[in-house]
Amino acid sequence: MGIENKNDVLSKAVSEVEASKGYMRLQKLFDDATFTQVDAFAKSEGGYAEAVAGYGYINGTGVYAIAQNSDLSGGAMSQAQAAKIKKVYDLAQKTGVPVITIYDSIGGRLTEGSQLLTAYGEILKMSSALSGVIPQISVVLGPCLGTQALIAACGDVVIAAKGAEFSLDVNTGSTAEKAFENGTAHLLAEDEEDAIAIARDVASMLPANNIETAAGFEFADASENVADNTPANDIPELVADDGSYLELSAAYGDDAVTALATLTGITVGFVSAGAKILGGDACKKIARFVRFCDAFSIPVITFVDSEKFCCLKSAARVSSAYAEATTAKISVITGEAYGALYVALAGTGSNADITFAYPNASVSPLNPYASAVIMLGDEIGKELKGSANPQADKEALVAKFKAENCSVFEAAANGYVEDVITPSATRAKLASALDMLIGKRVQRLPKKHNNLFI
Repeated sequence: MGIENKNDVLSKAVSEVEASKGYMRLQKLFDDATFTQVDAFAKSEGGYAEAVAGYGYINGTGVYAIAQNSDLSGGAMSQAQAAKIKKVYDLAQKTGVPVITIYDSIGGRLTEGSQLLTAYGEILKMSSALSGVIPQISVVLGPCLGTQALIAACGDVVIAAKGAEFSLDVNTGSTAEKAFENGTAHLLAEDEEDAIAIARDVASMLPANNIETAAGFEFADASENVADNTPANDIPELVADDGSYLELSAAYGDDAVTALATLTGITVGFVSAGAKILGGDACKKIARFVRFCDAFSIPVITFVDSEKFCCLKSAARVSSAYAEATTAKISVITGEAYGALYVALAGTGSNADITFAYPNASVSPLNPYASAVIMLGDEIGKELKGSANPQADKEALVAKFKAENCSVFEAAANGYVEDVITPSATRAKLASALDMLIGKRVQRLPKKHNNLFI
C-alpha cells in the first residue's frame, strides 16, 4: 500500500473516531487542543472499541478520561473496551492523575460470556484499589445498568444527567433523579452539557492525588456576611468564596449539608448539621463526605446546631469518620451542641482541631432539660408546688438553668471552645484558622482501616 493510500486509510479512521459521540464528549471535557487519545484505533469484533479514552487538561490540570461510545455497538462493554479502561487506570496510577469516566452503554457483549465477567471484575478491582489514591469522577449520561452501575457508584463524586438510566437492576432500571434522591448520585445535571461542565468544576477543585494538595485559586470574597439568625445549613454558602459553592447530595439526608467550595482560594469541605435530630441518611452522608475529604487532605469545616443523633449506630458512624480523619478540622457551634453530638462534631478532645462558637450557642454534656431535672431534682417540685401554670414555670426554670450552666461562655471557660465569635466574623476567623492548620501532619498507628459502620 502506497503512502497516499495509507494516509487515506488513516484519515478515514481518524474521521470515524472523531465523529463519534464519545470523542466529542471528551473534547468538551478537556481544555481546547489538549486531548490525546490512548489506543485510538483499538478494535472490537471488527469495529472500533466501544469507548474513547485518553488524557488532557482541565483548567491546566492533567486528567485521564474514558467515554463509553454509544455510537459503536451501543457502547457495550467488551474485552477491548475493558483493556482500554485498564490501561487508563494503570497510567493514572503511575502518574497520580484523576480519572473521569463517562457512562453511556446498553450493557455488555453477551457473546463474550464469562470473559465479560472477568473484565468487569478487573475494572472494579482497579477502581477500588485506587479509591482514596486518585480522585475518580463518574458522569452518567445514558444507560448505566447492572455491574457498570456498580462501578460508576464507586466514584468519589457521581454526576448524573436528568433522564439517564442508573440502576443495578437491568430489568426495571431507575432514573438519575431517583439515584440523586437516594444518595447514589451526588450531583444532578440538567443535561449532558451541564454534567460535563460540573465534572470540570469538580476536577478543578480536587488535588491530583492523595499526596498533593489542591491548586490555589483566585477568589472573590463572599457576597454577604452571616447574620445573627442565619440557620446553620445556610451558613456554608455564605462564607464560601463567591461562585465556588457546590453542594453534594442535596436531595439526600437533607437534615445536613455537605458541599465542596473554596475559602480564600483553598478547597474545603463544608458540613452543616442544622436539624434538631440528625437523621440516619444525614449521618451516612456526613460520614461518607468526611472520609472523602480526608482521603485527599481537604480541610473539613463543620457547622453545628443540633441536639442529638437519631440512633446509636448513626452516632457511631459519624464519630468514627471524624475521629479517623487526620485532615484539618474546624467546627463552629452556631446553636445547640449536646453530649455525643458535641463530641462527634465539635469536640476538641477527639475530633476538632479548633472549635468556635456564636454568643447564643449552648453546650452541655446532656440535653439542658434532662440536665435541669437531674441537677435541680426536688427543687423543681418545690418551685412548682401550688403554681397556677406549672408547665410554663417549669420551662422558665429550665431556661434559667440553661442560661447559667449551658452557655457558650461556660464552655469556653472550661476549654471546650477556643473562641466565641460573632456571626459576621465567621469567614475571617475560618480563613485565619485554615491558614494555620493547612500544614497539619498526624501520624497514626499502622492498620488496614477502622471498622466504620458503612
